[in-house]
Amino acid sequence: MNWDTVIAGGTVVSAEGKQRADVAIRGERIVAVAKGLARQASPATRIVDVAGRYVLPGAIDMHVHLDLAVCDTVTSDNFDSGTRAAARGGVTTIIDFATPYGDDTLHDAFDNWIRKADGVSHIDYGFHMCLTRGERHLRQVPEMVRLGIPTFKQFMIYAREGWQSDDGQIFGALEMMRQVGGTLLVHAESCAVLDLLVARQHHPAAMKRHGVLLHAMTRPSFIEAEAIQRAIKWAEVTGGRLYIVHMSTGEGADLVRHARRRGIDVWSETCPQYLVLDESVFRGKDGHLYATSPQVKTEADGLRLWQGLRRGEVAVVSTDTCSFTRAQKDRWGGDWTKLPNGMPGLETMVPLIYTRGVLAARLTLRQLVAACCTNPARLMGLYPRKGVIQPGSDADLAIIHPTHKIKVDWRKMETHCDWNPYQGWSLAGFAEHTFSRGRQLVENYRFIGQGCGGQYLPREPVAPRLQT
Repeated sequence: MNWDTVIAGGTVVSAEGKQRADVAIRGERIVAVAKGLARQASPATRIVDVAGRYVLPGAIDMHVHLDLAVCDTVTSDNFDSGTRAAARGGVTTIIDFATPYGDDTLHDAFDNWIRKADGVSHIDYGFHMCLTRGERHLRQVPEMVRLGIPTFKQFMIYAREGWQSDDGQIFGALEMMRQVGGTLLVHAESCAVLDLLVARQHHPAAMKRHGVLLHAMTRPSFIEAEAIQRAIKWAEVTGGRLYIVHMSTGEGADLVRHARRRGIDVWSETCPQYLVLDESVFRGKDGHLYATSPQVKTEADGLRLWQGLRRGEVAVVSTDTCSFTRAQKDRWGGDWTKLPNGMPGLETMVPLIYTRGVLAARLTLRQLVAACCTNPARLMGLYPRKGVIQPGSDADLAIIHPTHKIKVDWRKMETHCDWNPYQGWSLAGFAEHTFSRGRQLVENYRFIGQGCGGQYLPREPVAPRLQT
């Protein structure tokens, strides 16, 4: 057979199960998945022997922030370093957030983010559109859907940045989602109470006494849970599809579970940091580096989120990658309200979920693929082009060794971030080989990509049927 490449001898994993099979690639697509393909290949076909390895669909990180201007600085990872890091972690598709600045239209934001990514990204990419100007932006939603962007985001916080949406604007956006078949992504934290709690502690004595622990003290779990509950009510009333981003609390998982049982069209994601870290990080020497929004919670919250993934109640794992260097973080000067919130995550998402999930018997390998590959593809309008290994799908593949571990060291990573929240952790699940539309980007754990071949992915509105 005249194929370009055959990935031979591995165990192909899907959200439904796994099988011993070869994967044949021609051009950018998978053309066959079956046993014995390597024996049928022509002499010109490249055979990549992956015996004893798992062959996964390339992961999809549907929540990243690259080259984002925020908090009077710019994230340290752009579409070059961020997507190199992604490839090494087995991620072959990202979806970033096109954020309007000032009075930008949604089309202005779209053009701006295309300029950031085009000819720079090493893997395929799409965008969510952030709705930050109320009715004005809402009127522009149908145009964005025609451009291939059916997913939109609103923030319940960030008034200072000019991003905040109130209840009426969220209600109206969910009505619009129902009309156009879109999905509204919501950052759910209760702004008024959060601001009150911050104001009570924002004085020199408290900051000297507690330091960065105030980040957790002023963001108790009910700040997220109440906001999720409110957003779910608006989804129930409007019939619009709601997606809760970076869910950090066990109570949030309970709310989503009960809402879905009532037939409400609500979905949720969590992130590795909420699964494997807890608020004790804020008591350490470098606690300020771990500031995120929302912040990591308790060990009990993490255990409940693992349970939600195992049960299929939490549909997706993404990273909320938003990288800042030590120098950027150190500018806080002891005032936690001045911290740029975010951490690097693209390079370690799959290894963390594989090591702390699959190897620790919290998840099956099938469930990892569902949460990191197939469910994101279905929810985001990319399936079956992405998120599955089958004929006709893009040849996006991540090959991982079942047991081989690598010690996390920011000095040896692709990210521009000069620290890592998991520094020194030994993790299995890094990509030994990564293919993006048939192009090999990672070989023997090293990024070898030539050129910046990532493409913009226009997407269609979907009614997802997820694998749990």
